[in-house]
Amino acid sequence: MKVLAQRISNNPNYAKALEWGKLITITGGAQLLVQLTGFMSGIAIIRLLSIQEYAFYTLANTMLGAMIMLSDSGVGSGVMAESGKVWQDKEKLGIVLATGLFLRKRFAIVSLLFTLPVLVYLLYSHGASWFTILLIIVAIIPAALAALSDSLLEIAPKLHQDIKPLQRNSAEVSLIRLALSGLLVFLAPFTFAALLANGLPRIYGNYKLRKVGERFADGDKGPDPVIQEAIIRGVKRTLPIVIYSCLSGQLTIWLISFFGKTDGISQIGALSKIGALFNLVSVLLSTLVVPRFSRMPAFRQGLLKSFLLIQVGTLTITLFLLFGTWLFSSQILWVLGKNYEHLNYQLLLVGVSNCIALMVSVCSQLVLSRGWFLNPYILVFVNFTSTVLSLTFFKMTSLVAILYFDITVLIIAYFLAFIFGIISIRKLPAAY
Repeated sequence: MKVLAQRISNNPNYAKALEWGKLITITGGAQLLVQLTGFMSGIAIIRLLSIQEYAFYTLANTMLGAMIMLSDSGVGSGVMAESGKVWQDKEKLGIVLATGLFLRKRFAIVSLLFTLPVLVYLLYSHGASWFTILLIIVAIIPAALAALSDSLLEIAPKLHQDIKPLQRNSAEVSLIRLALSGLLVFLAPFTFAALLANGLPRIYGNYKLRKVGERFADGDKGPDPVIQEAIIRGVKRTLPIVIYSCLSGQLTIWLISFFGKTDGISQIGALSKIGALFNLVSVLLSTLVVPRFSRMPAFRQGLLKSFLLIQVGTLTITLFLLFGTWLFSSQILWVLGKNYEHLNYQLLLVGVSNCIALMVSVCSQLVLSRGWFLNPYILVFVNFTSTVLSLTFFKMTSLVAILYFDITVLIIAYFLAFIFGIISIRKLPAAY
């Protein structure tokens, strides 16, 4: 028995399995806590805010996502690709990260100029007073500023697979957010209080992330023109995609905002809270899998095998989550509150949408982490065509029809990302 145990422990596959087991345990445990506290924060906000206030909160969060996406505009993917080349050099890695932060700050100013007027219009059209709109804008700025740097500050520890400090940071931020959400929204059940509870903890978390990242990347470096040019080349290719994604990524919210009622906005916002389950998988894969895929040798066989295995694994997990959503739909709706207890079928459709969106996200992250960029005009043309055709088949008069539309567009987006990934890998040389 001892001989067998010794043989197992000396097996290189055992060492690799043990390493992955430790990483998944650390990351999974922390992320389970993060997603659980995030879900609890969301439930507290749903139950404490009125239907109209929660509709305002959903609109503000949707616009915050657009702000963050425009502020990035592909910078994060470019920084990951460049960092993967120099991840063992502390000085060069610091220069890459400094360049990325410099570019994001510039893009953030432009994104605020475009997104804030749209947010003001949507809030006003759904009955918000000018004073309420002012409070929401003031509250959303800390969250937008904090989002500029958090994902970039995580790149160096992720590449070095120093996962434990990242998970500790996420856990601390989520616990503070839960406490603030319960306190502020209970004392002031308004949208601006919920937004402040979301943004302030992230500022604290970013301060801690800088300390973690300084072990792997010099924090006192400035931007480099050569690296900036390399990142900008990627941004130019992805910017049309980003702009389109701002419109299409939350198209259900946009359609309901412009054509639906305030109740519909609050319903889709509440049902989307099941996304916490899928976010857990997304964070695990982006933390453990995508950085490893990014730094793999550029040979066809190994990359193709890993790419396909990741797709199969992600699909298996999402189907399991979808089955759980269907099985416990009544219990989930009970947690959301009496205003949403009749939305069983809509909940299942939201689950399907989250499944496909996760597949699209993982596939796209893998492709972009290698510095592969699809011609943006091809991507926009395919997505725009699929959107227009879907709009002709589905009447945008109900939440169910809008969710059908969303699922159709996401399926097409996944196949496009998957096919482009396969084509890009097949262009690489075979291993020697």
